[in-house]
Amino acid sequence: MVVPSLNCVTDGAPPSSGDFTPLKSTPPPPHTDQLPRSRRASARIQAKQRLEKERLIRKRVQLLDEPEEQQSSAKKPRVYSRRRDGEGSDGVEAKPKAEQQQLPEREREKKDEVIALEMPTSDVLPASGLASGKSAYAQVKDTLRTFNKYYLSFVQEEESRCKKRDTAKKSPNSKSPSKSKKPGRGVKATKPDTKSTSKRPDLKAVTKMLETNAVMYPKKRIGDLPGIDVGHQFYSRAEMVAIGFHGHWLNGIDYMGMGYQKEYKNYTFPLAVAIVLSGMYEDDLDNADEVTYTGQGGHNLTGDKRQIKDQVMERGNLALKNCVDQSIPVRVIRGHVCKSSYVGKMYTYDGLYRVSRYWAEKGISGFTVFKYALRRLEEQPILTTNQVHFTNGRVPQAISEIRGLVCDDITGGLEDIPIPATNQVDNPPVPPTGKLKLCFTYLKSIQVAKNVKLPKNTAGCDCRGNCVDPRKCACAKLNGSDFPYVHRDGGRLIEAKDVVFECGPSCGCGPSCVNRTSQRGMKHRLEVFRTPKKGWAVRSWDFIFSGSPVCEYVGVLKKTEDVDTLTGNEYIFDIDCLQTMRGLEGRERRLRDVSLPNGETIPFEESKPDSVPEFCIDACRSGNVARFINHSCTPNLFVQCVLSSHQDIRLARVVLFAADNIPPLQELTYDYGYVLDSVMGPDGKIKRVQCYCGGADCRKRLY
Repeated sequence: MVVPSLNCVTDGAPPSSGDFTPLKSTPPPPHTDQLPRSRRASARIQAKQRLEKERLIRKRVQLLDEPEEQQSSAKKPRVYSRRRDGEGSDGVEAKPKAEQQQLPEREREKKDEVIALEMPTSDVLPASGLASGKSAYAQVKDTLRTFNKYYLSFVQEEESRCKKRDTAKKSPNSKSPSKSKKPGRGVKATKPDTKSTSKRPDLKAVTKMLETNAVMYPKKRIGDLPGIDVGHQFYSRAEMVAIGFHGHWLNGIDYMGMGYQKEYKNYTFPLAVAIVLSGMYEDDLDNADEVTYTGQGGHNLTGDKRQIKDQVMERGNLALKNCVDQSIPVRVIRGHVCKSSYVGKMYTYDGLYRVSRYWAEKGISGFTVFKYALRRLEEQPILTTNQVHFTNGRVPQAISEIRGLVCDDITGGLEDIPIPATNQVDNPPVPPTGKLKLCFTYLKSIQVAKNVKLPKNTAGCDCRGNCVDPRKCACAKLNGSDFPYVHRDGGRLIEAKDVVFECGPSCGCGPSCVNRTSQRGMKHRLEVFRTPKKGWAVRSWDFIFSGSPVCEYVGVLKKTEDVDTLTGNEYIFDIDCLQTMRGLEGRERRLRDVSLPNGETIPFEESKPDSVPEFCIDACRSGNVARFINHSCTPNLFVQCVLSSHQDIRLARVVLFAADNIPPLQELTYDYGYVLDSVMGPDGKIKRVQCYCGGADCRKRLY
C-alpha cells in the first residue's frame, strides 16, 4: 500500500470520443470520369492472382527494408507482411505473373506504389476492436505500452546482433567476407548475420502485434476512432499501425478495400479513411484548414520528393476519388520534425477533412499527378500542429523565463540538475519547502533509521568494464538470464518485472554498465509546481521515453511499526514488493515470480492479502522530488522494485519509471495503489478522499 505523497488532484471529465457516423443514404451515381471496373475473373484465376500479388507485396516490402547491396539476393518473405481483407482489396486486379516479370528488375525493386496489406479481420476481438471494462483512452495507452514492450525487446535483439558483429570484426581470427574463400562445389554459402535480424525493431513490433491480435482496431473505420482525440501525437507510423489508426507503415493513404463491400453495401470501394501529410510530395500544399493533397505513386524513394513518372488512378488515388463522390471525410495526420522520435518525426492527428474535389494536372516535375482538395470540418477542436506541441505552455529556456518562480532549486544544489518550484495559485505564493524553509529537507539518497540494519553487500558479477554476455553475468542470471534494460536513449527498461536485479558495489563492471541504469541519478529537467486542487505536482521540461527511470523514491528507511500514521503523515511509501507481485492492495500483478539468488522462487500462493510490509520510506520531513508526484488512476509512471547492493526483497529500492512516452510539461503521476475503503481514521471510521486526477477511468476516490 502506498500512502499519497500529497492530496490527490485534476478536475475534469473524460472527453468525448467524437465518433463520426457515416450517412447511410444511397451514394450518388458515379461521375463520368470514373474508371471502368476490371472484368471479374473466375474463382480459380482470382485465387492464383491473389497468391501472386501477396508474394509480390512481401518481396517489395522486403526490398525496401534491406540494404541496397542485399536486394538482389533471394530470401524468404519478411515478417512485415499483413493479411488481406479479401480478394481485390486494392480496387484493381493484380497483374499476371508474366507481366510482372517483364518489368525491369531495378524498377520492381524501387517500385514506390507499395501496397501495405490491410489489417486482418479474423481476430478474436469484437468487431469494435474494444474490450469491455476499460475506456477507449485507457485501451489506447495499454496498446501503445504493448507496442513499446515489443519494440524494446527487438531493440535488445538488434543491440545483441550488433555486439556479436563488432566482436567478430575485432577478433584476430575473423576473416573479411571479401577475402574469404568461395565455397566449394556442393557447399552451401552461409548468409551474413545482418540478414538474421531486422534493422527495424518498430516494424517487427507491429508484426508481433498482428500475430498476437493485439491491434486495438483490427478493422478499418470511417471517421474518428474512440480514444484518439484531435491533437493526439504518435511518435512513429508504426504506433499508428499498432492502434489501427492508419493501417500503412509506409503509404500516405489508408483505405478500405473490396473486402468491406459485404459489410458496407451502400458504398463504392475502395474508400479512403486516413491520410498522412509528411512532405513527401513536391506538389503538396498545406494551409492548415485547407489542403491540396497529391495522390500516391510516381515519386522516387531517395527523399528528394521528385516525381519520376505519371500517377495512376488506382488503390489510394481511387479511394480518395470515391470519397469525393460519396462525401466521406478522412482523418488527417500531419508529420513534423521531432528529435525525440526514433524516426525523426512526430505525427499529430488534426481531425476530419472533407475531400471536396479532385483533378489531374502536370506536376512540378512534368509528370501527371492527381490533386485532391480537402477542407477541415467545422466544430472540431482547434488545430495544434502549428502551435506549441505542449498543452501546458512553452518550455522555459532560462530561469528568468519561469513564471511564478518561488524557488530556484529545491535540492539546494544536491542534484546535478536544479529543480525549480513555481506557484501561480497561492496569494502570496509559498515554496514547497515551507515559509521558513524548515518544514522539508531535501535528500539525494536514502537515509536509514538507527534500528534498521541493511544486509551486507552480496557478491556480484565477475564482468569487467561493461556486462555484455547475460549467460555469464551473475546479475543477469537473476533476471531470467537476460538484461532488463536496453542501451538506447540512455537506458530503458523493457518491461515491468517483479524485481529488477542490478549490478552493485561488489560487481566488477563500471558505472556505465547497462545493468546500472536506475543508479545514474536524475537525467531530466524536472519542475515542482502548484496546482489548484492537488497541491504540489511534478512535470518534466524534457521528453521522457517509455521505460526510462525518472527518479527513486527517497526518504528515511524505517520499520513500518515505528511510523505514526495518525498524525497526518501522507508521505509514507510502504516497500510492498510482494504485494506488487501478487496484485494485492490495488497494485498490478507482474508476469513472473522472483528468482532469488539461492535458486528458490516465491510462489504466488504464499502471499497473504492481510500482510503488512515490514519496512517503509518516510519522506515527510526529509525526501526528494518523488514525494511531490501525485496519484492518477491513469498514470504515466509505474513503480519498480530494484535490488542492487543486496537481495533482501523487503528492503528493495523503489524507482519510478515512465510507462509511456511522456511529452514535455505533462504532469508526472503514478498509481498510489489504494483499495477503496481500506484506510481508517483515528476514530476507527473509514476515510474517504476524493480523487481529482481527471483520468478517463478515474475511480473518483483516492481511498
